[in-house]
Amino acid sequence: MSGEIHPENSPGNGGYERQDIGAAPVVYFLLALVVAGGLVHFVVSGLYSYLGKRSEAEQAPVSPLVTNAPADTRHLSVDYRDYLKQNFPAPQLEIDERNQLDKTRIDEAQTLSTYDWVDQKAGTVRIPIDRAMDLLAQRGLPVRTQTSTAVPSSQPSKPATEKKKGTKQ
Repeated sequence: MSGEIHPENSPGNGGYERQDIGAAPVVYFLLALVVAGGLVHFVVSGLYSYLGKRSEAEQAPVSPLVTNAPADTRHLSVDYRDYLKQNFPAPQLEIDERNQLDKTRIDEAQTLSTYDWVDQKAGTVRIPIDRAMDLLAQRGLPVRTQTSTAVPSSQPSKPATEKKKGTKQ
């Protein structure tokens, strides 16, 4: 074996470049890249500005029922819930379905688990469902009392369309 580092068929440079790239071309490329990026940024932002103004000029009103619509509905200066309540007629679409459903369920649970007046003048109250089941278990279900025991007659009733004697049909 030979003590050569390079293979026998190599042209003498070891299969890689022996000279480094200069720093100046890399710096020029990066500067050109920054300038081109800035130029593209300003061209695109100008194009979007032009298209936004054109779209605003051609856009129809938000709704004929809205009297004081903001110029840009994409960004509201007030809370959107307040904006919708003030500017749109009822019935409105649900804004936050999950929280509205949770609020409804909490209200129902509160109704089922608390005491309250249903009609204070008539003396009707609402009691918690657990207490109502306990009272029902203690007292039992209410039953209707029978006032009279009627014995059915054994004679069959006469039909309503019975013939009278001496009449023609």
